[in-house]
Amino acid sequence: MAATTHTVTNQVPPLVGYDVFAADRVLSEAVERHIDPGVRPVALVELGELGRAAGSAQAQEWGAQANAHPPVLRTHDRYGHRVDEVEFHPSWHRLLSHAVSAGLTDAWGRPAGHVRRAAGFLVWSQAEAGHGCPLSMTHAAVPALRTDPALAAAWEPLLTSHTYVEGLRPPREKAGVLFGMGMTEKQGGTDVRSNTTRAEPLSGEGEYLLTGHKWFCSAPMSDGFLVLAQAPGGLSCFLVPRVLPDGTRNVFAIQRLKDKLGNRSNASGEVEFDGTWARRVGEEGRGVRTIIEMVAATRLDCVVGSAALMRQAVAQAIHHSAYRSAFGGPLIDKPLMRNVLADLALESEAATVLAMRLAAAYDADTEEERAFLRLALPAAKFWVTKRCTAVVGEALECLGGNGYVEESGMPRLLREAPLNSIWEGAGNVQALDVLRALQREPQALDAFLREVGRARGADHRLDAAIKDLLTELADLEGVEARARRLVERFALVLQGSLLVRFAPPEVADAFCASRLGGDWGSSFGTLPHSLDLASVVARARPAVA
Repeated sequence: MAATTHTVTNQVPPLVGYDVFAADRVLSEAVERHIDPGVRPVALVELGELGRAAGSAQAQEWGAQANAHPPVLRTHDRYGHRVDEVEFHPSWHRLLSHAVSAGLTDAWGRPAGHVRRAAGFLVWSQAEAGHGCPLSMTHAAVPALRTDPALAAAWEPLLTSHTYVEGLRPPREKAGVLFGMGMTEKQGGTDVRSNTTRAEPLSGEGEYLLTGHKWFCSAPMSDGFLVLAQAPGGLSCFLVPRVLPDGTRNVFAIQRLKDKLGNRSNASGEVEFDGTWARRVGEEGRGVRTIIEMVAATRLDCVVGSAALMRQAVAQAIHHSAYRSAFGGPLIDKPLMRNVLADLALESEAATVLAMRLAAAYDADTEEERAFLRLALPAAKFWVTKRCTAVVGEALECLGGNGYVEESGMPRLLREAPLNSIWEGAGNVQALDVLRALQREPQALDAFLREVGRARGADHRLDAAIKDLLTELADLEGVEARARRLVERFALVLQGSLLVRFAPPEVADAFCASRLGGDWGSSFGTLPHSLDLASVVARARPAVA
């Protein structure tokens, strides 16, 4: 065969060896905006180190290996003893170790902790998204445990530790632990109040034995779990440790691991409790109220995680188009491709700006910001996570056939994309949560309107969209059937207001013209041709040294 047939031309160099954080202008600007000057230098150093690690060939290889070698369930040892352990590829542990050491389970007790962690989560998830599940659960368990000061004192230092310790041992022998969650059951799914797992009180204060089956248990290899079960006083929250204080294994029978569409590196399983020791968290009968702050925190991670997937997909698409030539020049210079890339970049920027604004609200922790989150968080979770799959799919298409093969990494992003829309309550759950906030907490709508009102007068299309939203809210007849439409408007108005305030004029103009002004088609790449699309694309292009 002639050597000339193997000459490689017009192939794109890999997007590797770059600083994922520094190359993301939108995220960098959000960190500058939301972190006080006194904390900012330390945070920027942390995020720069994490960004360079995330963009390294090493981290990319870890991500590929962790997904090529999914976790394996080992129920028994060679002698027939029940062990219920999940074995992972070493790359999974390397990814987790790096994430924990970077503080991605530590937000609640350090200055600007939520913005720093959200930015880090957005950066590091671009290396590999699956291991974000135990990171998210561990981080989110803190507010639930704080309902019991004794439990918080024992567990919070381990949950927020910057040390990852592999394997199951008594917590007192570990410098750091991971947590999972088990709420979903076969018969109820989202309707957790129909759970049938029973909790029988013991003589010890707050101690119970659990019996039941959890249909989805997140991160079953973790050191502890927050679960819901029916106690004599009603549905309650419990802490289930994998290893008891005396060193024996708690009863935690992993029946199988789920064979999932994506999220292949991470384990999700079915577990059975049969006389499983548990410690109650919060009051008996107040389980949902106790665990709701954990759910809220993981919902924010759904938004951040989706923003991360979108950013990586768009970065890959723009990088490819900058190096790939067709019809006499680089794809990035072709008007139609530029329109597609700019449209995708708008979606990515809007998601990132919104995610970071929500994280900043957590850091502020005022009554006003808590009210704002009550409405803005489920609206953002509804919209951003749904947009993720569409964005990643279109970005994959920008790479053509090269994007459809596993080596590009794009199929892995696409398989991962639907997860965050389903996890922690699918779209209808989020929409109904927004309705509940409107009906029960008028201060939530007031806080939301004050937030978007900060951009009033800056763009006539945004002003009109706010007016239309208020008109929609004036008539709540049959509102449940149109809840998705309403929540979509909440999210788009909020994104538009943030971009008008903080993004360059060309970005805000393009977003408001298309998403709020209606000058847009039904697919990506249908932005008004008169906009400054080249500047939008240039802003989103990852800078590689």
